[in-house]
Amino acid sequence: SMPSEMLLKIFSYLDAVSLLSVGCVNKRFYELANDNGIWLKLYSSSLQPRWTIWKMKSKQAETVSLGCAALHDKKPGYWKKEYIFKQTSAFKTRVMRLVKLLDPYTGLPCKNKEAMKVSGLSWIIVLKDKNGKEHVIEKPNLSFKDTSVTILWYGTDWPCLDVLSTLKLFGVTPLLPDQSRRPNKNGPRRFSLIAEYHLANLTESSVAVGADELVQLFSLSPGLLVGIWKEKNEIAFVMASLHYNQLLERSILGSSTVQYAPPPNKPLLDDIDPEYGLHDYSLHLDLHGRSCMYLCGSFKGLFCRKGDIENGYLRLTVVSLKDNRKHLPVIGTLGICWETDGFKGNVKDCFVMDLTLLDETGKPFWCFSAPVYMELSSKASGLYDYMGHIYTADYVDAEGKVCVEFVWLEETKEYITVSLVLYVSTKKVNSWYGTNY
Repeated sequence: SMPSEMLLKIFSYLDAVSLLSVGCVNKRFYELANDNGIWLKLYSSSLQPRWTIWKMKSKQAETVSLGCAALHDKKPGYWKKEYIFKQTSAFKTRVMRLVKLLDPYTGLPCKNKEAMKVSGLSWIIVLKDKNGKEHVIEKPNLSFKDTSVTILWYGTDWPCLDVLSTLKLFGVTPLLPDQSRRPNKNGPRRFSLIAEYHLANLTESSVAVGADELVQLFSLSPGLLVGIWKEKNEIAFVMASLHYNQLLERSILGSSTVQYAPPPNKPLLDDIDPEYGLHDYSLHLDLHGRSCMYLCGSFKGLFCRKGDIENGYLRLTVVSLKDNRKHLPVIGTLGICWETDGFKGNVKDCFVMDLTLLDETGKPFWCFSAPVYMELSSKASGLYDYMGHIYTADYVDAEGKVCVEFVWLEETKEYITVSLVLYVSTKKVNSWYGTNY
């Protein structure tokens, strides 16, 4: 029953975030909260140059004439859209500026954590059932590593696996970030789609990674691990591994329906070197189990001869079985730790692999963070120094393959990495360098 003029007067004292929230109350509030006069005032006071603000305050007549022209010529909500667009553009520029500084060790942005804090970034998953109903799962547990972040969600009121159709992973940021206040869960937020996974026939269509007494793990590409209770067909937890390469872009610059598409690489043309694109790669490799690190290694000067290109792959030998100078020990017992509200566990013989392959200019060429499982090989070690059983761990995606071999030393109770070979897709190399191998 309150007159619209009085409501508009009250709304004029609100900040932008509160005004957007008020607009969600009902249709009348939405129309009033779209008032161009209120939003033009917010736009002018926060985004115009200081001399313009001073001029508008000192010469009110000019302000009124400017306001009338700007108000009557625009549809309701125009200045709200302009305000949001300018604010979000400035916010993205500020965040992207933080990630321009690169770590010479990994070739990745070294201020990822600071950028995430500034942006108020968080991640959620949305489970959609076959009837179209969506279940939003928030409040994840985060674990940061040198080149990736591991995110774990769990709860007691998740829908049954049989009725679920898809799982979507989103990066979520406040629509209008405020450095002086913590992000408000109920405030206006922006969603950026990172990945979408199909859960129909999950146990048949995905890769079984391992199991313990309570759960069985299934891997979905890219970088998702789903834990299923053994006693009942329900999800116990979901774990996502996100590599730092383009993490913020994918979590911020996409839309709620379309994933962020990185710009194509601009190759540096080299007509002198006939082996251009085949040498001087650098690799940084981490193996971890969400809360602990098992192996961390860096390798430089990796190369591939043209004779090693076959079956659509370039072969990069990182660690050779015969060169024991590069053999690396695995620290601790391999496994992925998990937890829920009432239970904890550790699925052995599996881990998260973070791979960062840099080209000869130091740019990230092939990067991923994904769960990998290890299995006993049928062949025995032929090396005199290592007379134990051989275990293999392989990873495959559209850009390449990774093959790792470990030897178990019973005397010292540890694994030794004795072989590590990368197979990079020639399609990936050709599109990256503009060549034809």
